[in-house]
Amino acid sequence: MTKLQLSKLHATGNDFLVRVALGDAAAPLLPDAVVALCDRHRGVGADGLLTLGRGGEGADCTMVLQNADGGIAEMTGNGIRCLAWVAVRAGLGTTDTLVVDTGGGRRTIALTRDSLGNVVAAEVDMGPVTFGRQDLEITVHGTTYRGDEASIGNPHFVCFVDDPATARVVQHGRLIEHDTRFPNRTNVEFVRVLAPDEIELRVWERGAGETLSCGTGACATVAVAHRRGLVGTDVRVRVPGGELHVRLGDTVRLGGPVVHVFDLDIDIAGA
Repeated sequence: MTKLQLSKLHATGNDFLVRVALGDAAAPLLPDAVVALCDRHRGVGADGLLTLGRGGEGADCTMVLQNADGGIAEMTGNGIRCLAWVAVRAGLGTTDTLVVDTGGGRRTIALTRDSLGNVVAAEVDMGPVTFGRQDLEITVHGTTYRGDEASIGNPHFVCFVDDPATARVVQHGRLIEHDTRFPNRTNVEFVRVLAPDEIELRVWERGAGETLSCGTGACATVAVAHRRGLVGTDVRVRVPGGELHVRLGDTVRLGGPVVHVFDLDIDIAGA
């Protein structure tokens, strides 16, 4: 049995377990251990697990992201804000800024603290969005989705629908994720533009299923919608778990809240 110290946090309902490994090489946990921890019925429950490691060469720390299926992913816009809360408690970063090396590249986070010094919100410089195929059509069980590919350190297929609330996210998201045209699989956003400064979406996350929020998905969605002339450069993104704020420029900036839920010590086999 291996004893782990974990913190659970969420950012607009997208929840993560954070493991601190500052004295180690920040190696990921074995996939089976991550699956067991993230299981909502037999484990703690989370959309993914983050390992916080010690930084170097200008970075305050590193982040290793494992989705709920145990697989390694490149980047999470909501998760990195949760990681920032734990990193600040561990004494990393400055009063206003945290620099994190991730599988999707280096990210700089502007921190908002309360009167006690705890992080309550953060804005992440997510880097640039790169675009792939446009107007890609995928038909699932007789329903055709049309959208664009975009990457912000991880892959996304952004498709526009009449109403995300009635879209068949669970039934069709998994099949689109595994479509052969996405050799590394993909996240899938089901999107409706409400106004030039407001979008709503639901997301099927690669390796996690439907989640209440997706930070990288919000960034990719706003970038795609802006390129199509549907929105401006400062957009509120409504997700089932709350609201995110995306600003476009040379890079994309993602802002939103962070909530600490609890800390726990747990014994787990095969970690």
